[in-house]
Amino acid sequence: MREQSGGHPALAIEDEQRLRRAFVDKDWNEIKIADSWQIFKVMAEFVEGFEKMSKIGPCVSIFGSARTKPDNPYYQMAEEIAAKLVRHGYGVITGGGPGIMEAGNKGARSEGGKSVGLNIELPFEQSHNIYIDQDKCIDFDYFFVRKVMFVKYAQAFVGMPGGFGTLDELFEAMTLIQTKKISRFPIVLVGSAYWSGLFKWVEEVMLHEEHNISPEDMNLVQIVDDASEAVKIIDDFYHKYLLSPNF
Repeated sequence: MREQSGGHPALAIEDEQRLRRAFVDKDWNEIKIADSWQIFKVMAEFVEGFEKMSKIGPCVSIFGSARTKPDNPYYQMAEEIAAKLVRHGYGVITGGGPGIMEAGNKGARSEGGKSVGLNIELPFEQSHNIYIDQDKCIDFDYFFVRKVMFVKYAQAFVGMPGGFGTLDELFEAMTLIQTKKISRFPIVLVGSAYWSGLFKWVEEVMLHEEHNISPEDMNLVQIVDDASEAVKIIDDFYHKYLLSPNF
């Protein structure tokens, strides 16, 4: 247990207590009360999110690691992409935390654009960054509610190198587009050195060996290494449909 918790005894004890609680028998009344209150909390997060996000206008969601430092080239590229997006008429949505998220909000703020932060309450690692517009910082307890906001109110996704959360958000968007639950919009991944190995596996194993996706699904994302190219893909997509960011 200590190894799984990175060697932190307190985390190991907390994990063990959580596992033990999961196996404690509860009577129906306890379960019903707890679940009922949880439903209201989920509803409250959806209501707050919908009310605030419905007013922001066209935005692009930028995903990436909370652990990326300001001297990292990917941090600097995320900041540049966000600034260019604002100059092209878009606002920027991030997960509200440090790292790539901070870079996205910082770039948007530098150009006077809308800077939205969808912060998730975690026991470690994340607190919201200082570059989010004060009226556009929303805190969530539930990842799934937060992901709805990312998808529902974004006109495009830009994926920077990140961890499990970034992959979760990326494949959520790809799945929703693939299954036609949402409209097709651009998904741009930045950093071919980071992403190419993953999508080589997707193509060779998932597509050709196991036939678990269709050939056209490989076109759901585009991988680039340049900030201007990332923004151009988004612009070109909407110009194709005679739309502009103020649609």
